Amino acid sequence: MKNKNKRTIIQLIAAAFTNGYIFGFLQNKIYTGNTKVMCVPGLNCYSCPGAVGSCPIGALQAVLSGRERKFSYYVFGIIMLFGVIFGRLICGFLCPFGLIQDLLHKIPIPKINVPKDIDRPLRYLKYVIAVVFVILMPIFLVNQFGIGSPYFCKLICPVGTLEGGIQLVSTNEILRSQIGFLFSWKMGILIVVVVLSIIIYRPFCKYICPLGAFYGLFNRLSFYQMEVDTKKCTGCKACERQCKMNVEILKNINSAECIRCGECKDACAFDAIKSGYKAFGKEKK
Repeated sequence: MKNKNKRTIIQLIAAAFTNGYIFGFLQNKIYTGNTKVMCVPGLNCYSCPGAVGSCPIGALQAVLSGRERKFSYYVFGIIMLFGVIFGRLICGFLCPFGLIQDLLHKIPIPKINVPKDIDRPLRYLKYVIAVVFVILMPIFLVNQFGIGSPYFCKLICPVGTLEGGIQLVSTNEILRSQIGFLFSWKMGILIVVVVLSIIIYRPFCKYICPLGAFYGLFNRLSFYQMEVDTKKCTGCKACERQCKMNVEILKNINSAECIRCGECKDACAFDAIKSGYKAFGKEKK
């Protein structure tokens, strides 16, 4: 079985596990059990009826926007732990919205390659979003009671609209009667992201996702590493042509943009790319 097929299976299992509360979908209720205090690795909305855990980004904003202005050691710690162990392997294998984008991109219509002079600057947008919408705005943009809002979730994130908003609104008459500009705005963002995902590979991951931005910072430091064997590599760049995240593999295979999908390994005819966990100076294949 090719790595691509194995990855899809793992993605499906991860999505089913993080959204495994089937009664939430049947009863149109959000699960509020004890596991909701724990963060799942990927971007997965708390408001999804089937979600059994919390999104790290949503949890982080919930703490930062509180009146007490507490520093969320738990959430920052869990993001750092996931980052140190996996790096952006989480984006490639464990994030439900990553799976959705992958499936959308399989729709057989012509694709677009974003020119480098546009693509490269746009990659920094997710870091700006992480700092401004996830951290600064919840802390400093507050109401008369000194309480902020989860601005990334509220104004940008299409995941909550897709996983929770649409179902909850469509089955709840009271919520439907309260639909206003904000829901229409979020639906517009979701539609744009869905359409772009069909023609551009993972545009949300490349340009918007703050969780991917955080995890990307750990790619060079994480236990999971990738390596090009210079003795086997011929410099043909078949790996780079195959990489949908447009990583310059021969220059920096552990780039913050790499989601560890493994397609570069499949493309290498000389078995020059290795990956695995490193511990105590030795790599575990």
